[in-house]
Amino acid sequence: MKKSTSTNRALPVTSTKSGTTQLVADHVYCYTNQIVNAYFVQTDTALNEWVLVDAGMPASGVKLLQVAEQLFGVDHQLKAILLTHGHFDHVGGIVSILERFPVPVYAHRLEMPYLTGQQHYPEPDASVEGGVLAKVSSIYPVEAIDISEHLHPLPADGTVPILSEWQWLHTPGHSPGHVSFYRKRDRVLLAGDAFVTVKQDSLYRVLTQHESVEGPPVYLTTDWEEAERSVQLLAALHPQIAAAGHGQPLSGEALTTGLSKLAEQFQERAVPSHGRYVDEADE
Repeated sequence: MKKSTSTNRALPVTSTKSGTTQLVADHVYCYTNQIVNAYFVQTDTALNEWVLVDAGMPASGVKLLQVAEQLFGVDHQLKAILLTHGHFDHVGGIVSILERFPVPVYAHRLEMPYLTGQQHYPEPDASVEGGVLAKVSSIYPVEAIDISEHLHPLPADGTVPILSEWQWLHTPGHSPGHVSFYRKRDRVLLAGDAFVTVKQDSLYRVLTQHESVEGPPVYLTTDWEEAERSVQLLAALHPQIAAAGHGQPLSGEALTTGLSKLAEQFQERAVPSHGRYVDEADE
């Protein structure tokens, strides 16, 4: 298993919520790691078993396992890792976690080239319309990682291994194989970066975690038509709770109104006026 700069290059970006853990829904916990969220889903309280959804910023693996120990006890047992996608801030701790717990990792088939060392992600677009974090996005690593020995495709029928109550939905746009996870009984949505709940290109809003429903991070989104369809798909679920890859989990009127408006006005609210991937789509 090869290490790469997508998992071992610490980046000097953070927020006021970094290091905090909160209960999002029944047996679902959110841990904010610098500027991104990882989710811990407990599957068996008696055996302290759990599943990790996304693996944080580069060099965060030890910290994520410390959080698991705080939540589930020193004898906790990680059973699987689910990835919404493979960008650096969602796989940053995965190599060191797998060294401790060599569990299966599940992702969409279209995301696999970036997780098997075959293909790097497209370069971030620092020219895109947006704030400071968009302008400095050229420092973000895009190198493929290689976790081939642990990697498995998500089942084609939409079921989620280990998590029998959940389903996965293909929500591309931010990346080709991006997925979101949904639990129907209480309408909990783990949206990844299909949409986020903070304006991710704004340094001030990221630092303060100012809550709002926004489109996917502009500097790494490569297909805006697919991104729009994905947001509309998720909005049609009418989630009660939405926990995204960036920003604080939302519920109630803030979520209902915000997600509805984003789906209806995606072109105006989410798509940048200019940028490499916007301009290429217009050609």
